[in-house]
Order: sequence, then structure tokens, then C-alpha cells
Amino acid sequence: MNAQKRLLMYSHDSFGLGHLRRCRTIAHALVRHFGDLSVIILSGSAIIGSFDFWPRVDFVRIPGVIKLRNGEYTPLQLHIDIEKTLEIRSAIIQRTAEVFAPHLFLVDKEPLGLRGEVVSTLQMLRRRGTRCILGLRDVMDEPASLIEEWRRKDVFPALESLYDEIWVYGLPEIFDPLAEIPGMSRVKEKVHFTGYLRRSMPEGSAPLSELELPADPFLLVTTGGGGDGADLVDWVISAYEADPDIPYHALLVLGPFMNLEERSSFQERAARLPKLRTTTFEARIEPLYERAAGIIAMGGYNTFCEILSFNRPALIVPRTVPRREQALRAERAEQLGLLRVLPDDGVRDPLAMAAQIRGLDAWPRPGHERTARFLTGLETIAELAAPWLDSRPPEPAILRFG
Repeated sequence: MNAQKRLLMYSHDSFGLGHLRRCRTIAHALVRHFGDLSVIILSGSAIIGSFDFWPRVDFVRIPGVIKLRNGEYTPLQLHIDIEKTLEIRSAIIQRTAEVFAPHLFLVDKEPLGLRGEVVSTLQMLRRRGTRCILGLRDVMDEPASLIEEWRRKDVFPALESLYDEIWVYGLPEIFDPLAEIPGMSRVKEKVHFTGYLRRSMPEGSAPLSELELPADPFLLVTTGGGGDGADLVDWVISAYEADPDIPYHALLVLGPFMNLEERSSFQERAARLPKLRTTTFEARIEPLYERAAGIIAMGGYNTFCEILSFNRPALIVPRTVPRREQALRAERAEQLGLLRVLPDDGVRDPLAMAAQIRGLDAWPRPGHERTARFLTGLETIAELAAPWLDSRPPEPAILRFG
């Protein structure tokens, strides 16, 4: 058996960018830290191939599924029934794990996988002695809703029997699942708060001139994947239509999963406004954060990490359905003075948004001292993973007397 170490990561989601970008960030940080580590990411994302991956990081694409409004799942592209799709996904996951034989298995967010598809793999790997970790974002959902979901799925027994550790990618100042989610105290010995995941400029970034940036200073408006971002984009465009003298230009990143008709309509409206630019998708969005004077966003986990990492003033308009995750994170962060929140009242008065944009200079900025304390995630994850991923011989113990 060679000395090389192996990490297998699983991300169930096919829709949106959050899970994939989080897994990719962690994978890149760990291969940078551990020189003989290889990582495979199991993902249902349809656009995973649009991202670049460092040497020693690769992915296995499993068939994608999406969740319908009625809560049911359906294949994203295949014209076969969902049960057959899940059977294929489960087989790919387990066979990859059997052959790759990871030292560490890191499951993102969904403890059992999509409809339990990762349970058999967890059981097999634990029999083999693989360290199994559940990685959770800082806020999953409003506690009452999450408890109902986890009880329905019978998650708590899995947390006790299938996982060795639970890594929370956040800090209790924003959300403390041990204190706020009844039942989590049963596994409190397994829980480690890592802090948030720092983002940095990618190596070999495309020249900013190729991204057709608007004139400085400009606002970056981002909706993540864009599948649920139409209301925010409409509100921002309406603000510029109602108040064309807003002193800032704006770049709207619409997202690859936005409805095509909505995207086309927004592009046409923005094209008539000289201070607005649009783009559908930027795999390397970090240069935009670095250049932007401020951020307008919905407040997903990755966006919050980027706001902290680039120390940008931000106006967050969080979604509240189907989960209150974004709203909870934004409310707690605003209480700490990290950002400003504009609740979506359903009316979305264009002049109210315009007034917020005009007040950009008063938006709070996170501050480097606080962000340094918040952005410890990648370093902490490396420390937690070291006993299973570090092939270097241990340093000799230093004996102290007295």
C-alpha cells in the first residue's frame, strides 16, 4: 500500500452553486496543505466541468436531480424514473468509494445523502476503518423546520452511529446548533466549529478587462446560482429605472440556473440603462469582489464568506423560503455590525432600493480584525484532518518537567 492519502467528498446537490463551491474550496486548501493528498469530489452538479480544479483534485459526476415545488425529486436530464436515477447514483457513489478507498470521507450538509443514497457507502467505509465526517454550513435552517425534517428522515441515529465527527463551517456567534437545535446535544462531543472558509484571488485570474466591468466605483449584484434570484435582480434594475441618477454603476451576475426567459428580460432591461452591465456566470468571481465598491446579494453561505474575505460593505436581501437559512445568517451578522439587511417585504419599492444604494458609504464594512477571527475555517479543517491525511512522520514529543 502506498503512502499517498485520499479524501473522498460527497455533495448531493444538482441545483445551485453553494455545495460545489464549498467542497472545491476545502479540497484546494487541503491539497495545498498535504503534499501527497488526492481528492475526488462526488457531485450531481451539471456545471461542475465549468470550474477549474487544481492538480490532485478531480470529480466524479453523478446523474443530477432537482427538487420540484411539491417537494418531489425528478431527474435533471435523464428520461428515466427517479428511483432508477437514485439507484444509479448510489451505485456510482459506493463503487467509487470502494475503489478509491479514502482515508477520510467528507459528506456535505445532507447526513444521509439524497433520499438515503449515501448510507450504504458510510456503513461500508466505517467497516473499513475510514474516518467519516459530516460537514455542515453555519446555519442549516430555522431550528423548528430543521428538527421536523431530521426527525422525518431519522437523521439523529445516523449522526450517532455513522459519523465520527461533525464539522460546522462557522462560529457560534452567528449560529450555535448545540444550543439552538434540540437533540444536537446528543452528539456534542463530535461537533467542531471551524470558522468560515476564507476565499482568495485564484491563481492565473483572467484579466478584468475581459469581464467587461462597468466604470468604477461599481456594485456587484450576485444571486449565486440564480435559480431563486429573480426578485432581487428585478428590484435592483427597477431601482435604476426609477432613479437613473444613482451615482454607482452595477454589474449583475444573474447565475447559470436562472430561468432563461427571466434572464433574457433582465438583460434587455439592463441594456437600456447605461449604468448597468450583466453577465450570466463567472466561475472566478473573486476578482469581482476585490474590485467592487459594495455587494448586493441574497446572503448564501459562500457569499457571506466572500464578503468577509474581501472586507466589502454589503446589502443583503435574504430569501425566506423554502428555508430561512439566509435570513437567520443575515440577521445575526447585522447584529454584529458585519453587513446591512434589507428585508424583502414583497412590495419591493424601487425607490427604497435606490435609497439604500445611494447610502453605500454608510453600509458597514466587516473590518480586517474581525474577519481574521471569523475566517479560520480552512486552517482548522486542515488541523482536524491531519491525523488521517498527513503522511509525514510525527514530530518527536517535547518533554517538559516542573
